[in-house]
Amino acid sequence: MERQLGFGEMSDADFVEAFENCAFPPGDFHHADHVRLAWIYVKRYGLAAAEEKSLTGIWNLAIHAGAPQKFLYTTTVAWVRLVAAALKDASPTQPFEEWIAANPQLLKRELLELHYSKGKLASPEARSGWVEPDLNALPS
Repeated sequence: MERQLGFGEMSDADFVEAFENCAFPPGDFHHADHVRLAWIYVKRYGLAAAEEKSLTGIWNLAIHAGAPQKFLYTTTVAWVRLVAAALKDASPTQPFEEWIAANPQLLKRELLELHYSKGKLASPEARSGWVEPDLNALPS
């Protein structure tokens, strides 16, 4: 299970600022960092705005890295929705490290395989827009 928080020492504000300014070396921004970003955005802005901010930021990061082909629209939105669902019963003051320790399934990159069939997330439709899960609905 990936617990690599390369930027865990940064405050949430500094983490978001660095992300939004593409100040992270792209190869150093790991899955757990994506989850943390979604956690921050959902807590600050709610689900709809968190989705938009995540899509914009991750697209910008992919462009900055010279790898726009790595941007996955449906994957980005699905992860934000999974984080939002896990946040519903969380204390608003709980730090990320405690919250993620209580929700370790979110550190498993393969979690989306419970919701999407093989290859679905890599389809052109899922890369450029929202595609509904074809195996199991995402939690709401």
